[in-house]
Amino acid sequence: MLQAAPARLKMATDRALRQEAEQLRGEVVEGITKQAPAGEAFSPLARFTLAKRRLRKFSGSKALIRNADLRNAVTATVRNGEAFVGVPRKARGRDGADLADVAKLNEFGSDPIVIPVTPKMRRFLYVLRREAGGDSAPAGFAATPGVIITRIPARPFLRPVFDKFRRDAGKRFLGRVATQWKVLG
Repeated sequence: MLQAAPARLKMATDRALRQEAEQLRGEVVEGITKQAPAGEAFSPLARFTLAKRRLRKFSGSKALIRNADLRNAVTATVRNGEAFVGVPRKARGRDGADLADVAKLNEFGSDPIVIPVTPKMRRFLYVLRREAGGDSAPAGFAATPGVIITRIPARPFLRPVFDKFRRDAGKRFLGRVATQWKVLG
């Protein structure tokens, strides 16, 4: 029994770690789906974002779920006694976008972004304003001749869940190890 104990303990801790990682992943995905990771609600989408979605024949109003690529990319990986929960560097969206960069941009927001305005873009912006039901520029936009300055607001979807999950992690993990020890017994 004593000779088998180290292998049994390793197997119990590996299983418990996998369970913890999968539970954390599930809570991150649920937070995106419910638009409130760890109970912290996302700020609503801007009316111009909603108008842009309508113009592109998409009626959804949830942040981070235009086509669910980001939510579906959240992964739990366990290897060599360590767990990773998040969006892997290799994850790509349907359009080929690097989803790890998309996750980082949404988690932390962006610095101001300067976008040169082309004649085609100017026409689109007028249509967008009309669709959004106003004559004023979109919130967060500053118009100057030939450019638009905007920024993407932070919508943390990982950190709030990680912070909440960490609170009882030690106790919960030891309980899982004990349960697995009994199962393997």
